[in-house]
Amino acid sequence: MQEGTRQSFILIITSISIFFEALDIAIINLTMPLIQTSFGLSANTVQWLQTLYVLLYGGLLIVGGRLSDTVGRKRIFLAASGLFLLTSFGAGLSTTFNSLLAFRALQGVAAALLMPAALSIVTNTYTDTQARGRAIGVFSSFAAIGSGSGLSVGGLIASSFGWQWVFFINVPVILLCMVLAYRYIPGDRETSTSIPDLSSGLLLTLLITALSYIVHELGNWRTQGGWLVLLTAFVVLGTREFLRRNAAQPDPLIRFAVLRQSTLAIGEMLLLGAIFTSYLFLISLVLQKDRQLSAAQAGLLLLPFSVLSALTGKFLMPFLLKRLSVRRIARLGMLSMLLGTGLLLWQTQFAPDNVGLLLGSIACVNGFGIALCFSALTVLSLQPVPEAYHGLASGVGTTSYFVGGGLGLSLLSLFLSQPATGGSGIGSVPLAILGAYAAIGVLGLVGAPKVRVL
Repeated sequence: MQEGTRQSFILIITSISIFFEALDIAIINLTMPLIQTSFGLSANTVQWLQTLYVLLYGGLLIVGGRLSDTVGRKRIFLAASGLFLLTSFGAGLSTTFNSLLAFRALQGVAAALLMPAALSIVTNTYTDTQARGRAIGVFSSFAAIGSGSGLSVGGLIASSFGWQWVFFINVPVILLCMVLAYRYIPGDRETSTSIPDLSSGLLLTLLITALSYIVHELGNWRTQGGWLVLLTAFVVLGTREFLRRNAAQPDPLIRFAVLRQSTLAIGEMLLLGAIFTSYLFLISLVLQKDRQLSAAQAGLLLLPFSVLSALTGKFLMPFLLKRLSVRRIARLGMLSMLLGTGLLLWQTQFAPDNVGLLLGSIACVNGFGIALCFSALTVLSLQPVPEAYHGLASGVGTTSYFVGGGLGLSLLSLFLSQPATGGSGIGSVPLAILGAYAAIGVLGLVGAPKVRVL
């Protein structure tokens, strides 16, 4: 097999795997009512299917990235894919909610190992910087369309075949990807003589999980204030202990010196998570409350814009990489985000009957903005980092995106109860906060160091 064909084959394998990983985060949302009815559960109880998955996913991303650098990206990719396959099959066969919850939690662990390993495989397969930028664009577009299509796909599958098939659908595709990955992805070269301090990894996982839980429960401060204060104290003291342990290790879990030049890009990933997660939340409220669409109808409306995002990553991103620096592409993506949030603010507050403004907003954010930003910021975060640490860098970047999404949405949600003005039921304050996230993102990229794909 020729080198170019082999590279394309590897990109397809990893992109399809990450599509299903991204799909799995969102696909459960429209399935939970059916699961709730099937097991006779309360809404709060069934919500743990998503909460536990997200907490473990966010908590283990950095550990997963570091393991892919040390144990081997192919080994971790295959192991994570196998775990994802088995837990999907087990979840579909579950006859009790406790077993379903356990398999769903293990799915979160598998996803946290899979994401950084897959991205590290892509960045190490494409050594030419321009080709690497194009490959990251394709990879990111698969992740974007997986996230964006989860709502509609989950609703259609669950209503047609039953909630079990939301999990079963992963099995044949992941199995095929594993067989092809074993055959075509090159074997791992030894990258480290020892595995990083696993106790520090466990502590870091607990810290990120605790922080994610605090962010998730900020709106329930009055009822959980004491517990949240204790968790906050644990995060502060635990972070201090982690930094001390990490500095004392000969092979630390996180080499901060390696990531120093990627700090700005990682910070922008945090903002991107805040913008996109908050936007998806608000646009779903606008579509369902203001436009009176069902959840499935709203998901189907968003699906074409997820396809637009994929096309942006596949065609527009490579076109721009030949003409602009990666910094300018990231700034262009953030400007698209800012324009999209501005259009949504104007439409909801001043022109509620103008559907064109609403569709334009979705196109700017779901179509162009997320694809350009995620791809460009990924390149910016990886470009200064040695290839041996691409797993770590991708894990830190994705964790920043995840934590930013939680923080941004929690802050924005605090103002949803404020009296609404204009034609929308969500009010202008949350939309103004969303616009502020995007504006900060644009301003942050003004002074970003130039990284050009030649």
